Amino acid sequence: PRRGRPVPSPLCTCAQELPSCILFWFLGAADIAPSAGTSRAEVWSISWGSKADLHNQTHSPANEMGAGPSSEGEREPLLAPAQTERLPQPVYSRVYSRRWLVLAIFSMLGFMQGMVWNTWGPIQNSVKHAYGFTAIDIAMLVLWGPIGFIPWLLFMWLMDKKGLRVSLLLSAFLMVVGTAMRSIPLHDLTVKKWLIHGGQLLNGLAGPTIMSAPPLLSTTWFAPDQRATATAVASLVNYLGAAGSFLIGPLVVPAPNETQPLHVGADRTTDHIRERLQIVLYAEFAMIVVLFVAVLVYFPSRPPLPPSVAAASQRLGYRSSICRLLSNIRFLMIALAYSVPTGVVAGWSGVLDMILTPAKVSQVDAGWIGFWSIVGGCVVGIAMARFADSIRGMLKLILLLMLAGATLASTWFTLTCLTSVTHLPSTAATLYTSCILIGIFLNSSVPIFYELLIETVYPVPEGITCGVVTFLSNLFMGGLLFVLTFYFKELSWLNWCLTGSCLFSLLLILFFRESYDRLYLDVFVSV
Repeated sequence: PRRGRPVPSPLCTCAQELPSCILFWFLGAADIAPSAGTSRAEVWSISWGSKADLHNQTHSPANEMGAGPSSEGEREPLLAPAQTERLPQPVYSRVYSRRWLVLAIFSMLGFMQGMVWNTWGPIQNSVKHAYGFTAIDIAMLVLWGPIGFIPWLLFMWLMDKKGLRVSLLLSAFLMVVGTAMRSIPLHDLTVKKWLIHGGQLLNGLAGPTIMSAPPLLSTTWFAPDQRATATAVASLVNYLGAAGSFLIGPLVVPAPNETQPLHVGADRTTDHIRERLQIVLYAEFAMIVVLFVAVLVYFPSRPPLPPSVAAASQRLGYRSSICRLLSNIRFLMIALAYSVPTGVVAGWSGVLDMILTPAKVSQVDAGWIGFWSIVGGCVVGIAMARFADSIRGMLKLILLLMLAGATLASTWFTLTCLTSVTHLPSTAATLYTSCILIGIFLNSSVPIFYELLIETVYPVPEGITCGVVTFLSNLFMGGLLFVLTFYFKELSWLNWCLTGSCLFSLLLILFFRESYDRLYLDVFVSV
C-alpha cells in the first residue's frame, strides 16, 4: 500500500470485493461449460482452477495500484467458448445393407437350436417305441435345454469381452458336435441313448448365446427405428424352430401302431421308425454344419461405423453390470414378469403332447396345435415389434394388452381340459383356438420385454441384461420339468401353473414404472 493510506482489514476487503467475486464465479462457470463425456469431478476441478486464476490476476498488487500491463488472460473475452479439446467428438453413423445377412445367419442358427432342442417331444410315442425311452427320458431330453444355462455367466463374459463373433462360433461348434453325436448309427440302444442325451446337453450349452444376443445384435447393426423389429426376428425365430419340430417330426416319423389307427398296408415296424428318426437326425446335423461354415466365413462382431449414438456409447463393465442389475428393483420386477410366464410356457409346450393325450388328441394333431401356436406368436410378435418401432415409448401398454390376452386364453384352455367339471365343450376347435391364442400372446411379448429391459437398465450391455433374464426363464422351465420327471401321470396342474404365471406377470407390469434411457440418448443427442 502507498504511504499514508491505511491498510484495510481482511473483513473489509472481503465485504468490498464480494460482488466482484460473485461475478467472476458466474462468468467462470459459463466459460467452462462441461462438454459431453466430462465427469462431475473434472467440471468442479476446472471450475475452481479457472476462478482461482481470475481472482489472482484481479487482486495482484499491480492491478490494485492501477499500474502494470494487462495479462494474457485479461485480454481474452470472459465468455469465450469452451476449449477445443473438450468439445464432444462427432459420432459418425451409418447403416449397412449387410446387416440383413448377419441377421439371417444368426436367425437360422437360432432356428436350428430350437428345432434340435424340441426334437423329441412331438414324437415321444415313436421314440418310446423305437428306442425304449421312458417318460422320464423324454422329460430329461427337454430338460437339457435349461441345464445348459447353468454356466451362463461364462458365456455372458465371453460375449462382453470377445464380441458376438467368437461367442457365436463357440455356440455353433457345440451344436455341430452335439448333433453329430446324436446321429451316429448304433444298434446298442443303451449307448445310443447316452449319445442322444449328450448331444442334447451340448445343444443346450449353445442356448445362452443364441437366446441372449438378439438385442445386442439389433443395437450393434440396426438403426433405432429398426431395433425392435430386428430383436423380434432374431429372438422369435428360435421359437419358430421349436414349432418346426412339431411339424417335421410327426410328418417324417410315423407313430407306432398302438397310438394311432393306420390304413391297411402301412409299414410301422420298429426298424422303419428308427430309419425315419435317423433321417431327421442326419438332416439337422447337415443344416448346422452349413450354418457353422457360414459363421466361420463371414460374421463380424460389429460394423465399421455404428448405426446410432447408443451403439457408439460406452457401456458398463462386466462386474459393474451384474451388481447394478441385481440391485435394481425395477429390473427385478420386469425380469420376473418375463421369466415366469415364458419359462412355464416353454416347459408346457415341450410336453404338450402328453397334456393333450387325455383329451384323445393324436400325436399329429398335437403337433399341429403346437406348430400354429408358436407360428402365430412369431408372426404377431414381429408385427407388434414393427408397431413399437413406429410409435416409441408405448412398450408397457403393449405388454399389458398381451399379458391380459394370455391370461384369458390360458384360463379358457385350462377350463376346457376340465370338461368333466366345468362342462365346457372340449372340441378340436376350442383346443386349437385356445392353444394358438396362448402362443400368440406370450411368444409375441418376448421382443417387447427385451426392448423394455434394455431401455430400463441402460447403459448395462444388452447381452448381459438378456443373459440374466433368459437364465431366470430357463431356471423356471428347468424347475418345472424337473418336477415333471417325478410327477407326470396327471398334468392338469401344469395348466393352472400357466394361468397363474400369466396373471402374476400382468400384475407386475401393471405396477412397473417405465423409462426410456437409451431412446432418450438417440433422440436428443445429435449424431
